[in-house]
Amino acid sequence: MNDPLPPPTKLGLGAHWQDLSVGQRFETLRRTITETDLINFISVTGMLEAIFIDATFEGAAMAGRPVPAALTQGLIEGLLFQTMIQGTGLALLELSLKAVKPVLVGDTIHALVTVTGIKPTSKNNRAVIDSRVEVFNARSEMVLTYDVKRLLAGR
Repeated sequence: MNDPLPPPTKLGLGAHWQDLSVGQRFETLRRTITETDLINFISVTGMLEAIFIDATFEGAAMAGRPVPAALTQGLIEGLLFQTMIQGTGLALLELSLKAVKPVLVGDTIHALVTVTGIKPTSKNNRAVIDSRVEVFNARSEMVLTYDVKRLLAGR
């Protein structure tokens, strides 16, 4: 008699709120920002400001090709979507962002995520998760930080 196989375990799913604890920390993979990332982002968002579209722009306060802080934050969110909150993230509820240092085309970024709060809701096995996200470049310089509230599913 053949025993039926158990159902397969789905790979790549994010954490349910019960799997998290205040103070828990996660580190994302690293991601290098390319010229193509910059061009695609400013084109789709309409952020066609001279500092982003003119490589010879003389009014820039920095050397190199700066990217919008929103692009940096969006790339980090993409890394989190693919891992920490894939299939369990239900909504982004609130975000407070601070740009600390410029990010340039060619910079490699990653983030440290610290869970700062967990508040279960009264229905549907969900919780509001507060996190602090600190974004660093390859030189270990903090370039961006943001606090975020998300609604996460439970098991």
